[in-house]
Parts: sequence; C-alpha cells; structure tokens
Amino acid sequence: MKRILIIDDEFDIRAVAELALKAVGGWEVSTAASGSEGLEKASAEQPDVILLDVMMPDMDGIATFNALQANPATQSIPVILLTAKVQPADQRRFAELGVRAVITKPFKAMKLATQISSVLG
Repeated sequence: MKRILIIDDEFDIRAVAELALKAVGGWEVSTAASGSEGLEKASAEQPDVILLDVMMPDMDGIATFNALQANPATQSIPVILLTAKVQPADQRRFAELGVRAVITKPFKAMKLATQISSVLG
C-alpha cells in the first residue's frame, strides 16, 4: 500500500485530501499540522511521498522542504508542494528547489490521487 504524509496547517485541506486519497487512491494517509510535526513524522514513518503546503505559520513549506533535504533519513522522499501561489516567479522558485511537482490550490479532490500517482510514475 502506498503511504503519503500530508503536511498542511489547515484542518479542512488535510481532511479533504486524506479522504480523497484513501477513498479514490487507496493510500495509507498520515497528516501533520505543522512543519516541525511533519519533519518528525516523515523521519519516523518514511512515507512514499509527502504533500507539503507552502504557506504555514512558524515553519513554512520551503523551510520544511529544506530540513527534509538536509536529513539523510528523509532526503530521498519525493515532495509535492501544495500551494495557491501560481505566479511564474513562484513556479520557477519551486522548480529550482528540486521538489517533484507542484499542485495548485484549490485542487480537485477526486483527481488528487491520480495527479500524485502520475507525478511518481
């Protein structure tokens, strides 16, 4: 079974994504409400992929991604950013980071599992 970790500070986003990924994609889903909680869970659970919100208080998605990359235990886990930032400059910056893909908010819940699977190949 494929395992995904969703890191997003918004409860509603986590709940909708979790429900859609379980129901449509058959994923095993774990969630975290902050970057620091996400780092702990990523290291402990070793998910197949991480869906990471960009805009979060305290530790944002970019800082969380950088911390994941700096940790040998989590640096090989593919990361997909989830963001409402869709300006070309933002997209370029995300691409330069080395994230696997970017999914824009609002996303279509029923297509989320398919989007993630196609990114992973």
